[in-house]
Parts: sequence; C-alpha cells; structure tokens
Amino acid sequence: MASNGETKVSNSLYDETKVVVVMIPFPAQGHLNQLLHLAYLLSSHNIPVHYVGTQTHIRQATLRDSNNSIASSNINFHHFEVPPFVSPPPNPNNNASTDFPSHMIPSFEACSHLRKPVEKLLQSLSSQAKRVVVIHDSLMASVAQDATHMENVENYTFHSVCAFTTFTFFWERMGMFSLEGFHVKVPQVIPSLEGCFTTQFLDFLIAQSEFLKFNDGNIYNTSRVIEGDYIKLMEGISASSGKKVWALGPFNPLAIEKKGSKGTHPCIEWLDKQEPNSVVYVSFGTTTTFTVEQIHEIATGLEQSKKKFIWVVRDADKGDIFDGSETKRHELPKGFEERVEGMGLVVRDWAPQLEILSHSSIGGFMSHCGWNSCLESLTMGVPIAAWPMHSDQPRNTVLVTEVLKVGLVVKDWAQRNALVSASIVENAVRRLMGTKEGDEMRERAMSLKNAIHRSMGEGGVSRKERDSFIDHIFR
Repeated sequence: MASNGETKVSNSLYDETKVVVVMIPFPAQGHLNQLLHLAYLLSSHNIPVHYVGTQTHIRQATLRDSNNSIASSNINFHHFEVPPFVSPPPNPNNNASTDFPSHMIPSFEACSHLRKPVEKLLQSLSSQAKRVVVIHDSLMASVAQDATHMENVENYTFHSVCAFTTFTFFWERMGMFSLEGFHVKVPQVIPSLEGCFTTQFLDFLIAQSEFLKFNDGNIYNTSRVIEGDYIKLMEGISASSGKKVWALGPFNPLAIEKKGSKGTHPCIEWLDKQEPNSVVYVSFGTTTTFTVEQIHEIATGLEQSKKKFIWVVRDADKGDIFDGSETKRHELPKGFEERVEGMGLVVRDWAPQLEILSHSSIGGFMSHCGWNSCLESLTMGVPIAAWPMHSDQPRNTVLVTEVLKVGLVVKDWAQRNALVSASIVENAVRRLMGTKEGDEMRERAMSLKNAIHRSMGEGGVSRKERDSFIDHIFR
C-alpha cells in the first residue's frame, strides 16, 4: 500500500491492532534494505508498518528488494517531499585521504527535512493506536526527535553496523577500559578511524548523535550466534541508562527461492553450469568507485588467478539513482572479456547478490565488507576476501577475519591509500579458492551458517529474541 505523503490514516487499519510501527531508514542502499527487511519481518506478525522516505529512495528500496515477491498489505509506504538536492556522479580521484562517497552527502542532508512530515504522521497515528513504535536508523535520529514528546510513542534506534564495530567505537570513547573478566576477545589492533569518513560527514554524525540519548532502546541487525559477546558488552554499556538491546537479525531471507527461467538473471544461468564452490563472487557494494588503474589491476589479478569468477563492475550509487544521467561504463583491459570467456563473467548492472551468494557454485566473496554484505555472506556460508573502503568496513573486516575466522584480508587498512596490485588480487583469490586454508574458512563459514539457521528455528536464540521484542512492544 502506498501513500503520496498524506498523513491521515484510515481507521480501518486499527480495528484489530493496538500497535503500529514507523520505520525511518537512512537514504543509502545498505540502510534502506535492512529496514525494509525488518518491515517484512514485523508485518508477518500482523503489525501494520509505515515505511517513510522520499519518493526516490522508497522507489530505490522496493526496486532492488530481493524479497519483493512478498506482498504485504501491512506495509504502507509514505513518500514525503524534501528540498531538491544535487546528485553528482562519484569521483574516485576527488579525495585521496578517504574513499567515503562524499558525492552522496547532499541527499543525506536533504532527508533531514523529513522531520516535519514524520512528526505529522506520528501525531495522526498516535491519536488512533494504543502505541506507536518508531524504529529509526541511527543516522536519522534528528528526524525522529519529536517522538520523544508524544505520550504513546516509543522510539528505538536501529544500528546498521554490527555490535563488534559499535562496541569498539564506544570502548575507545570510554578510554578502552579493561575487559578482564568479560571473557571476550578484542583483537590487539583495532583499525584507525582515520580515512573512514570525510570531515563533513563526521559533522553530520555528531549532529545525529545528539538525539540518540532520547531513545527507548537499541536494535541491531545481528545475532547472538554471530557476535553474542559483543552484544553483551553493548547491553552492559546501555544498562546504565536503563535501555534494552535487541539483536533481531539477520533480517535478510535465509532461503532463496529459485526463480523461473523468465525472471532469472543471466549470471544465475551461468552459475548453474559451474562446479560446487568453484566461483569467487567479486563485488564492492553501492558506495565504492575505483580508479581506472585499480579496475585494471583487479582484472589482471582475476585473469592470472585462473579461478572462475563473477565480477560486478559498476560505480557507486548517486544520491538519486534515477536522475536520468548515464552511468559511466568502465573500460576493462583490451581483450579481457574475450580472454576470460567461460572462466569469468562481468556484470555491469544490478546483481542479485543474495541469489548469487546462495548458489552452490559460489565458494568465496571478495567484498568491501559492508555489514549488509557480511551478513548475506555469513548466512549463506560463504567466506570473505575482505577489502574495506570506508565507514565501518575496516572494523567489520577484523570481525570477519580475526574473530570469526571466516575470511582473509586483501587490503590492510594501514595501507589504505596504496594501489592494490594484480598480484595481491591474484594471491587473495588463490588463497580463498585453491588452498587448505580456504577450505577451512569455508568449513567454518558453513558451520556458522548452520548455527544461524538453527537459531531462527523453534526454541532458537534468535527466534526467542524476536519474540521478546514483539512481546515488549505489545505489552
């Protein structure tokens, strides 16, 4: 069900329910996606969910939704207007000190203007429902701030990054207190925040964090099976303010239905012809743009590895992915695609990542280590060759490679400004796909996948956690 921004809500929605949920996602793909999956989970409990954003970003979220076969009349999309924002193309040569997608910041700042329409929506819903539960991305805290002043509205912060990475941020801020007695492993070297963000985005983060103290609890897209120790540490930090922590993930579907030949992406048909665990999937998410030189090194490394691959070659998203301007087509080394025919496949459009990772032919994933991609890989039992770019990715890399031991490092964060040579790419692919070390990582990844899937079953820790949250909002 869609709304054009009108905040009046039909009374008929509330004849049989006393609780409604309002989702406020941050306007970047890895954030839009996570809260849309959570919307599906909550709506499956017959809870009406209101998902708010700009027309552009709601269209983006639903167009790319791997779960879009689920029709739910309980999800209401509210398209609100914000001031026009510029949507420049990404420029990989723009800022040598960080690979953060600064070209998207105008769209982030424009969405802070959602505050007023969201306030109107909350007032309308709160006049009809027993309780309105707001779940806002931590980067949209200012938009949700008016929930604090409404008697029957509760406000929960959704953290789009993992508990490990969040804990290390807090731990540093709190003077890195002793963890003796906590029985938890924190690696000796935590990657520096230097190079993770631009100064402009750090200012944006600080402005949002001012409003987080008004929340009623914290939600993570993770599982105690994956990082239970760090969830406990975050519970300890939150306990002083009396706020609960819920690990409600992973949100992405665990079972991927095979589509009929009509709706199948060509890369899936190609994968169907390959041997089990024989293909490495190479994709760096929606916020990474490489220089021409780096793309050529990746191409050469993949070719020299002699391992089968699917490589997604595309620029970072723009703030408005529908702005009509042409997407740049990257030129690969002359004759590359002809030389790797049969061994490798280059994808230049949107790739169905969950379908790819769930395919039996995939044996590894070379990734930027965004938390969305990490979770999708872990839930499908695929080990990761980690190449972090910015934001939380360097610390996610530490969780994957040093704590969970289901991956290896392609690019060390201390060398983040260096070109990654073809020989480094080749070596990483060979290690992951053709050695005993890689086989052991695959075994650990499959073991973790099975534990995650069991935790979602009747009596499992993740199922209980979700049930406890549902019980809490219905109390």
